[in-house]
Amino acid sequence: MNTLSPVDRFHAALQALPLVAILRGLRPEEAVAVGRALHDQGWQLIEVPLNSPRPLESIAALARALPQALVGAGTVLSPADVDAVHAAGGGLVVSPNFNEAVVRRAVALGMACLPGIFTASEAFAALAAGAHGLKLFPAEMASPAGLKALRAVIPAAVPMLPVGGIRPEGMQAWREAGASGFGIGGALYQPGQEAAAVGRRAAGFAGAWNGTIRA
Repeated sequence: MNTLSPVDRFHAALQALPLVAILRGLRPEEAVAVGRALHDQGWQLIEVPLNSPRPLESIAALARALPQALVGAGTVLSPADVDAVHAAGGGLVVSPNFNEAVVRRAVALGMACLPGIFTASEAFAALAAGAHGLKLFPAEMASPAGLKALRAVIPAAVPMLPVGGIRPEGMQAWREAGASGFGIGGALYQPGQEAAAVGRRAAGFAGAWNGTIRA
């Protein structure tokens, strides 16, 4: 059993491999195999979006099978969603937007919270509400230059993770602009994909982040 709090696990994962696996469309029957394939490649942050089939079942299965990882939900849009994820054993709340009530409920329950932001106003409002990091979303509509501009005013200690359209070959430019990590979705996992294939893609992203392969 992992005795670290979800927030401590979040920060530890950012130090080890700051990549969030976004498993949109994951089914409970395949959750554990996919989760283990990711964990074998060093991934410790796993997100099951709530618009996936029976997402709470997948979150519960992953949390039981991978107690050393931080498992949670994406597309969390309301405090009721936060409560449901917490009840399923999740410790991570990720949203596409900033909703103060969502952030405050997650913080109250001791969960790590990563709301979506796009502007400096949203970023500082999210941090004031207690967010533990910021999800720059959608990254396809932003740019490394835009992130660099935000980084000029947002404290360097605040984790900022671009999400949307991230691929291994593009990671270096974002890192140089101040990205603390990334959320990886469709380039990592597609519904129904075999766990072994997910593991191979996960290895490619981990290698690109660690600089062990040329992105």
